[in-house]
Amino acid sequence: MFGIGELTILLLVIVAVLAVKRLPDLVRSAGKAARILKSEKQALKEESGGPSQPWPPRLRGGRTQRVAYKQIPDPQNR
Repeated sequence: MFGIGELTILLLVIVAVLAVKRLPDLVRSAGKAARILKSEKQALKEESGGPSQPWPPRLRGGRTQRVAYKQIPDPQNR
């Protein structure tokens, strides 16, 4: 009869047809939420006195150093 692929496509078409009326409202509310989030983030930065560190410092070899996602080996610690 129908395979999973055909049923999935049929379901997506039905959802798209029924959601056309609500799609502009969803996009509008998502834009509002993004603007609110951006303004709150900016307010927190101003309140804390500047940008925060993107990662916490770590102690290594008796001294602190920032460790990013991709850690570069220290040539003095070989």
